[in-house]
Amino acid sequence: MSTPAPKRTQLRVGRLTKAHGLKGAIKLEMFTDDPERRFVPGAVFSLQVPPGHAWHGKSIELIELRWYNAQPVGFFKDVPDRTAAEGLAKGILWVDQDAAELPEEENAWYDHQLVGLDVVRDGVKVGLVARVDHFPAQDLLIVKTPAGEVMVPFVEAIVPSVDVKAGVVTITPPTGLFEELPDDDDDDDDASTGDTSASSDSAD
Repeated sequence: MSTPAPKRTQLRVGRLTKAHGLKGAIKLEMFTDDPERRFVPGAVFSLQVPPGHAWHGKSIELIELRWYNAQPVGFFKDVPDRTAAEGLAKGILWVDQDAAELPEEENAWYDHQLVGLDVVRDGVKVGLVARVDHFPAQDLLIVKTPAGEVMVPFVEAIVPSVDVKAGVVTITPPTGLFEELPDDDDDDDDASTGDTSASSDSAD
């Protein structure tokens, strides 16, 4: 009996930010604490770019990684000049990963590990993680609640804690993200009853 192949997932390891110089180099934002492992010559990344982009659905191969003033800069196959590099700005880099292997980086998780976790605010469960959406500007946790899905910016200020083992994502969202803000009817009533005295004061 053959051994089933291990399940695979994808891990987001970097983002192409902008062109550097004239020879096709691209500055990188890294989402890994182990660039020596991930960004080696010959490494191949799945490239996330918008539909209709010339690179949509393709992979990209790293030729060389250099550092300029502590900023990582990559040279990639088939990216010969600045024009080509500019066309790849905001592209996201992914690598295949064994789904059973945990990330070595601190505070790093795979998307599939977050799906289904309880989302808790002030000790109260408000929903479940439905999925993680990745965009050039920022990542979003999509939280399923009884009232529908809520998009939560996946930043430390709003998502300060993720405990995969406990199955809990702790959030500190701004007011109004998970509930409708009350109407200003009371303020309007106060205004309608208080405008006369205010007018009198100004008239005096």
